[in-house]
Amino acid sequence: MIRQPIISVLGHVDHGKTTILDRIRGSLIQKKEAGGITQHIGATEVPASTIKNICKELMKKMNLELKIPGLLFIDTPGHEAFSSLRKRGGNIADLSVLVVDINDGIMPQTKESIEILKNKKVPFIVAANKIDLIPGWRKEKCFCLHDSMKKQGETAKKRLEEKIYKLMNQLAMEGFDSELYNKVDFQKQITIVPISGLTGEGIAELLVVLSGLAQRYFEDNLKINVSGPGRGNVIEIKEETGLGKTIDVILYDGSLKTGDKIAVGALPKPVVTKIKAILKPSPLKELGEKGKFERLKEVHAASGIKLACQDLDGVISGMPLLKIEGGEADEIDELKEDIETVLFEKERDGVIVKADSIGALEAMLSILVKREIPVKKANIGNINKEDITEARSVSEKNPFLGVIFGFNIKDKQKTREMAEDHNIKLFTSNIIYKIIEEYEEWKEEEEKRKRLEELKGICMPFKMNFLPGFVFRQNKPAVVGAEIISGKIVNGVGVMGLDGKSIGTIKDIQDSGRRVEEAKKGERIAVSIEGGSVGKNLKEGDILISNLSERDYSKLKTHRDILDKEDKEIIKEIVKIKRTKNPLWGIN
Repeated sequence: MIRQPIISVLGHVDHGKTTILDRIRGSLIQKKEAGGITQHIGATEVPASTIKNICKELMKKMNLELKIPGLLFIDTPGHEAFSSLRKRGGNIADLSVLVVDINDGIMPQTKESIEILKNKKVPFIVAANKIDLIPGWRKEKCFCLHDSMKKQGETAKKRLEEKIYKLMNQLAMEGFDSELYNKVDFQKQITIVPISGLTGEGIAELLVVLSGLAQRYFEDNLKINVSGPGRGNVIEIKEETGLGKTIDVILYDGSLKTGDKIAVGALPKPVVTKIKAILKPSPLKELGEKGKFERLKEVHAASGIKLACQDLDGVISGMPLLKIEGGEADEIDELKEDIETVLFEKERDGVIVKADSIGALEAMLSILVKREIPVKKANIGNINKEDITEARSVSEKNPFLGVIFGFNIKDKQKTREMAEDHNIKLFTSNIIYKIIEEYEEWKEEEEKRKRLEELKGICMPFKMNFLPGFVFRQNKPAVVGAEIISGKIVNGVGVMGLDGKSIGTIKDIQDSGRRVEEAKKGERIAVSIEGGSVGKNLKEGDILISNLSERDYSKLKTHRDILDKEDKEIIKEIVKIKRTKNPLWGIN
């Protein structure tokens, strides 16, 4: 028996994933979601009859005979939710549709989606959405792009071509050769299908390409043993009136019957329970949408179903499910092993990662591995006292790893206060790339701050101008007005002239009669110079520069990357001045 392929839909937020599916199923789910953004993983079965109805003319032109029973679309709120669609050794999706707003191109979440698709080895096609927003585009309420293109002006066609070419270049930057659906080499290139979820243009081409690819390249994967034990993946846990706690499940292999004993991944350990009822939405109805469900005695893969069971305590989204045949020990061990690849604690220094689901956790871990950020502990749930204690222990050895990442969790005020008390940094968000981005920015700033601290007490590079008419004291010490040309001055640093002769040491800095610790470029201040004497070694209008020691120069060289361009230029000038007297100055 050939099952329907499982097609996951993912991409950057607001690029139109659900709008495209709404157009196929004729629903308005996207408008019902909070803020028009998908909040949960959904599943929609598109039967072969619907595909034939939408694509009849195009299938004739492309000489495509439909063999699959339909397509099972999985709509995800983000790439991290896509990772919840997991099974041993990979992802339950056979194919993915990466939705990209053709006007925005590839965005940060698109890049992360691509990264996860690579990791999971899931083949994908690109739906270049929102072609109806291309300037000059004549919107056609039709499913076929081929027909719509006949009615477009040359300007709109040219603009579409330019945007497709730009998208192809962006995909090339991500390591993929791509081409339009009507020119593509399916074995070597990524397929791009221009589409409008709003008008329906390109829907027929999208369905035909997905069906054709599934039948041609994944036919062996779609063959299932109807009598085999059911295997699935939990995508949602809900309370249903009259049923109690239920789980929405994607059944990707085998079959399940009412009364079957199943093992479901849960925390702290897998649960064993019985199926009280199997409910399935009507074709073209979304699994998460409220409405009528058909009660079934038996269901075969691939299907999006709702299961009512006796005991589901500890089950969270992303957990595996499998039918128990015979004893329970083997199945439970398999589930434990599967879960423990994601939930772990290691005897090493690393960050602590918490998330709301096993799939989200796995998505974060895959990105952290690529960024070479070591992880000490990965677990489900909110940040707690134990996490903060462990992070503090790591922080004592490596402050850049003694931090906690929290994805899509409740950020309690008490927890945040506890973290602040222990000087532990928390990075929390419902978008993975923001967590990583904020951490890397913080780390960069902290590293720079620590390195600048190491430079304290070192004579930093500066140049200043002795302002004519601003002599407040001639000597013992000389007090004069000066303007900082570049760099910054602090108390205790040496000063010399452009001839390399030492003048003295900055004893005090005042700004409008107020003592200050430092002065920066553009500021006018009064400086007290111990050893300086106006008329002898100091003259009005003189340019004064840092009197670097060889020790200070050596330290500055090791921190060259945190110095700005002007600092580097001043140092070059100082070295040139010093080497007129000593050619080997600063070489050792």
